[in-house]
Amino acid sequence: MTVSSHAARVDAARVDAARVHAARAHSFNSAAAQYAANRPSYPSALLDAIEELAGRPLAGARVGDVGAGTGISTALLHARGADVVAVEPGEGMAAQFRRALPEVPVVRGDGNRLPLADASLDFLTYAQSWHWTDPARAVPEALRVLRPGGALALWWNTDAPDVPWLAEQSRRVARYFGQDLPGPDRNVSARAVDPSGRLDPVRREVRWSRRVPIDTHLANIGSHSAFLVQGEEATAAFLAEEREHLTRVFPDGLVEEVYDVVLLLTTRP
Repeated sequence: MTVSSHAARVDAARVDAARVHAARAHSFNSAAAQYAANRPSYPSALLDAIEELAGRPLAGARVGDVGAGTGISTALLHARGADVVAVEPGEGMAAQFRRALPEVPVVRGDGNRLPLADASLDFLTYAQSWHWTDPARAVPEALRVLRPGGALALWWNTDAPDVPWLAEQSRRVARYFGQDLPGPDRNVSARAVDPSGRLDPVRREVRWSRRVPIDTHLANIGSHSAFLVQGEEATAAFLAEEREHLTRVFPDGLVEEVYDVVLLLTTRP
């Protein structure tokens, strides 16, 4: 293989990866109602941890919630008394957000180019959304909009790895689609979220759980982008098989979903 042909293959692989990433990022807009109805929220202990690590309360703070989606995290921040502005790139998700939280402003945009003023925020939050950004652009933007002493908080709900049925489900997903599907990494590091090394976040994990009907759990996992881009037929076939597995494990029809919320928080100098 010549140097030029190798470079062409590398470039083609990058273009293909970017295309897949974009398709997954946009896939939520057609499933916004499903997302809002079935995705898990976050425990109050997470917000306690954010306040503790930031050294200030959310009440009365000016907060930008980026990649706000249907408003799951925004609603919690608003309930804490924060003055929140939501930032969401997708029209379908933003429309669902407006129905759920008409009293909270939502503007179109993303973390790579924030439609927010310099040094205007006490907190900038990314709930389940930092992995859709380009850190080379998102990190400078975060530092631009935060006031001195302001906090950048990134967090993800991740499946608890020591729960056997969740580990088995993860293996079934990987076998069905022929690969380990991308998703939030519970071992996410400072270097992973910011390869430039400009951020020095403190890490915290918060475990919590919820009991939901099997239908809700299946709709939850089906609302993830890895499933949404597979198409209805492939997703429906997997979920039908998964229902049989879950019915055997949870004969009462209620699933105990167990999560570890991974929080990374950085305070701007």
